[in-house]
Amino acid sequence: MRSQTATLNRTALIRLAARAAMALAILTGVVHSATAAAAAEQPAARQRQNFNAGWRFHLGDIGGAEKVDFDDRDWQAVGLPHSFSTPYFQAPEVYVGYGWYRKDLVLPAVPAGRRWTLEFEAAFQTADVYANGRRIARHRGGYTGFPVDLTAALHPGRNVIAVRVDNIWDPTLAPRAGEHIFTGGIYRDVWLVTTDDVHVPWTGTAVTTPGLSGRSGAVRVATEVRNDGRKPVKVRVRTRIADGRGATVAVLPDAAVQVPPGRTLDVAQESARLAGLKLWSPETPTLYRAVTTLDVAGRQRDRFETEFGFRTIKWTADQGFFLNGEHRYFRGANVHQDQAGWGDAVTNAAMDRDVQLMKDAGFDFIRGSHYPHDPHFAEATDRLGLMFLPEAPFWGTAGMKSPWSRSAYPPEPEYRAAFEESVKQQLAELIRINRNHPSIVAWGMDNEVFFTDKETLPHVRKLLADEVALSHQLDPSRPAAVDGVQRGEMDRIGDIAGYNGDGAVLFPNPGIPNFVAEYGSTISDRPGEYDPGWGDIERTPGAKAGEPATWRFPWRAGEAVWAGFDHGSIAGKFGSMGLVDYARLPKRSWYWYRNAYRGIAPPAWPQPGKPAALRVTASSPVIRHADGTDDVQLVVTVVDANGKALSDSPPVHLALEAGPGELPTGRSIAFTPTGDIPIRDGQAAIAMRSWQRGTTRIRATSLGLADGVLTVETVDGPRFVEGSTPLAADRPYVPRKMEVGPEQAFGLKNPTQASSSAAGQLPSLANDGDATTWWAPAEDDAAPSIAIDPERIVNYRRLAVRFAPGRRCDVTAEAQDAGGVWQVLADVPATADTFDVPVRAVTGRRLRLRLTAPPGRTCAIADIGITGTPATFW
Repeated sequence: MRSQTATLNRTALIRLAARAAMALAILTGVVHSATAAAAAEQPAARQRQNFNAGWRFHLGDIGGAEKVDFDDRDWQAVGLPHSFSTPYFQAPEVYVGYGWYRKDLVLPAVPAGRRWTLEFEAAFQTADVYANGRRIARHRGGYTGFPVDLTAALHPGRNVIAVRVDNIWDPTLAPRAGEHIFTGGIYRDVWLVTTDDVHVPWTGTAVTTPGLSGRSGAVRVATEVRNDGRKPVKVRVRTRIADGRGATVAVLPDAAVQVPPGRTLDVAQESARLAGLKLWSPETPTLYRAVTTLDVAGRQRDRFETEFGFRTIKWTADQGFFLNGEHRYFRGANVHQDQAGWGDAVTNAAMDRDVQLMKDAGFDFIRGSHYPHDPHFAEATDRLGLMFLPEAPFWGTAGMKSPWSRSAYPPEPEYRAAFEESVKQQLAELIRINRNHPSIVAWGMDNEVFFTDKETLPHVRKLLADEVALSHQLDPSRPAAVDGVQRGEMDRIGDIAGYNGDGAVLFPNPGIPNFVAEYGSTISDRPGEYDPGWGDIERTPGAKAGEPATWRFPWRAGEAVWAGFDHGSIAGKFGSMGLVDYARLPKRSWYWYRNAYRGIAPPAWPQPGKPAALRVTASSPVIRHADGTDDVQLVVTVVDANGKALSDSPPVHLALEAGPGELPTGRSIAFTPTGDIPIRDGQAAIAMRSWQRGTTRIRATSLGLADGVLTVETVDGPRFVEGSTPLAADRPYVPRKMEVGPEQAFGLKNPTQASSSAAGQLPSLANDGDATTWWAPAEDDAAPSIAIDPERIVNYRRLAVRFAPGRRCDVTAEAQDAGGVWQVLADVPATADTFDVPVRAVTGRRLRLRLTAPPGRTCAIADIGITGTPATFW
């Protein structure tokens, strides 16, 4: 077929390519109708088509699944984004293993001079991609995207794409540790991109704004030009800059380059100085677009568009943070990606809602904890106006018997080189994918990697330094932040230090650019308390409790609450620290921030009453695209006879009676007041997506109440035919609970708080694992105490304390239970310089030691050891 198509003239080739694209659109149903119509009228040099629909999935490993003739008829029909663990509702344990995906790609022809590439936005965490039984690519790393060129394996007719994915812990793959969940799957979008042999490769432009000052500056566009043809070609690169309305504001000088076959060359273009530019900021999120074309012998071979913005950033050690030359103390939130039911496999529309919720609360900054987020997330922060700090997936945590609670850096020498390569690879991919977004104000290198075996700390520090250097090389325009550096002597490795938890207390003015990367950490179910949950930040030396202005020092850049949203966690209930719950319904703390930051008074809280009916509402009356990028959030509210919302929370059944909608559980879902899929404070919520156009009728029922009914229209996609189009399969939710297992240690290097401290003897020295250092209270402290937050819910079993030599004292040990009450664990008299005793069985979070010294003696504690089991549900 290739030799035949090679004899066709140029016009025939163009027409054939257009027919192939149209056939693909019709057979797969993955392009919007407007795109298909445009392709029919005038074939584009570049076509980017959604490839989410029409996959078949098998949970588990199976031999020969990559082969064309493999029988997958009994596999589950799924669309992307997809997770191994769907439906997922904050369980501490998920399926670990393999999963297979298969999909047909039908091409009437494969003309010479064209390229077919699949662009994966991510797959967790190792993905092998096959085309027609041939392995084309392997990608390691679960949070960054990657392209796969299929061209050499394709032929006219049916082509089988198969992807084998696993989420198995790997000692050489970052991250080795984390407190969130690690569900496998192709959980982000996939795109089929068709280009000419001469083209701009995946994410192949870098736009910068040199010399920007005020509203005047230049634009520099660096473009990668790829030639996959067999002959050298002279390519003319043309770029214009357009504003948000499409009007041209600048034309860059053309550049010409001779590109050898099989090579990629970089071409730089820079504009003259421009005036009257509109600057990007959270208040004015103005975007521009670089439109780049590649011409060969007068014919356009590619057209590539890149959004960017004009803004300046400056981080200082003594004056804080500046945006566009103006001092700004940012107020932000940490954000995880997963949501109720769908887990990590969320749509672009769901990400838009997340960013908007943070914006609506009055925040202007998001820390992308603690891994690269979906590429659309930065698009959302660009367009909605929030500053963004994404992070590489180099993370540490401790205190859980889980494969994902290991030393942040490998203790085993044989794993180290590969692990370091994994960290650097994913950092490079993070920067390449996101480098053009004006909302991004720094690159994050890590989070809390001091949770590592002690002997590996020098290697950790060196790897962080290598990351910083790589970040500077790949993007000199942004600083590198090393985050979660309140321990481990690593806060001066990067350009910026991000302090978590008690870091705000330990490093109030460190003399380097810095911000409070995490504060708060308040566990609550909705509705929660009408309170900001300041946590450690209000204990900053010199601050006055409850008065934020006193800890917003001029040398701090800003602060970010932990956390914006509840998330799934291997520590179970520990994931419920958000201002917004897992179903994306705000807690009362969210309303506190909205009132404080935007001056919007909270609503009247729902009260108990006489329930009469259910009301169903949706975040939008329509789903615009039936392709896995769009959805709606459905909210069920209990109301009285007058339609007033109540706090009563009876069991509710939500069903899709007709139409193409799909819930994470299939066609229905059950909300209960005490189960994993909750209705609380009179409300429940879940997201619904669709794979065909048509009207979905939704009905909510509860015994003795009038039904709530709603319709949602899906306006684009293949038509849904009632009784003919297959419906989404039921996926009943089965709670998975982690086995408690043997007792283990907690508390090492976790946040501490003391009633006072003697000079140079900070509370962090009492749980640093070093018996030669210790915490001591101030001499005038009449009631000394020290507390440790294990950052876990613990079933307490034993307590060990080592005092400094000759400075023992009586100890009353207490744990704070779910109601906030301090329960006594043990009373231990001062009879020895060490003790290790069993304690009363209490389930709680924080541990507090109240100390009483014998006459004439002062206390000092060198080490505190906590033994217990993780309380995954509380």
